Amino acid sequence: MLQKLRTYALPIAMIAGFLAHDFAASIAFLTPYLLFVMLLVSYCKLDIRSLSIKPMYALMLAVQFLGAWGLYFLVYLFDPIVAQGAFICLFCPTATSAPVVAAMLGGNLSLLVGYSLLCNLAVAITAPLFFSFIGVHTELAFLDSVMIICKQVLPLLLLPLLLAVLMQRYLPRLHEAVRSRPAISFYLWVVALFIVVGKSVSFVMQQPLTSLPQQILLALSALICCVAQFVIGRRIGARYGDKVSGAQGLGQKNTVLAIWMALTYLNPMASIAPASYVVWQNVINSAQLMHHGKRKK
Repeated sequence: MLQKLRTYALPIAMIAGFLAHDFAASIAFLTPYLLFVMLLVSYCKLDIRSLSIKPMYALMLAVQFLGAWGLYFLVYLFDPIVAQGAFICLFCPTATSAPVVAAMLGGNLSLLVGYSLLCNLAVAITAPLFFSFIGVHTELAFLDSVMIICKQVLPLLLLPLLLAVLMQRYLPRLHEAVRSRPAISFYLWVVALFIVVGKSVSFVMQQPLTSLPQQILLALSALICCVAQFVIGRRIGARYGDKVSGAQGLGQKNTVLAIWMALTYLNPMASIAPASYVVWQNVINSAQLMHHGKRKK
């Protein structure tokens, strides 16, 4: 029963967010706190001393960061808001659940855990700089814009890691209690997904019908980014003998964080892209799991 519940929890959360979008939007202030706890639970499962930098990480980060900027400048000539949506779909870090899915597909769990940690740290450090160039605070002086974003992004992404390390060192019982309950992160993710999808839907409902073509373009850009990252990640992984970890590392994104970033720092319309990415990546993951299950049988 629990396994079936977890299988359908994410689609149910998305549908519930769509139907109860006004309520979800009213509690959107909870999103950063949910993300903080989700990251803390994930970091408590890490043994940082056992992690090491792998050669394939450099290629994956290059695709994520250089690809995000290259695509942004290319699409910006056509539509600046669609460019922001495409950018956040590539720039957003790997989902904390990606190592779990990779392990279910036969990938290397520790390899992807290492990349997930490195990727999240890289995003935390560079996000203030990047969003200062393309975000809603661009009218401010550059340093002022960087400081505003730093105050919001760095505590959210870096403090959970610091807290997990301190708990492991000084509060081992509490650390073990959190580490041994990874389901906490999953159910918080379900709640957060309900909220961010609802907030995105609430925003879209307020837009005039004239913006519908742009919304469709944002959804299509998310589909292209999603498929491309899974394919490129798989090819990078093939070079190092782990196609699955490469594909999940690049393709499976922390879409809750992506939607929150888009709504907070970019044009809110751009959040439609990561909201659509939620659907595309779950379709791909579901198809992969079904295919893997049939192949094992």
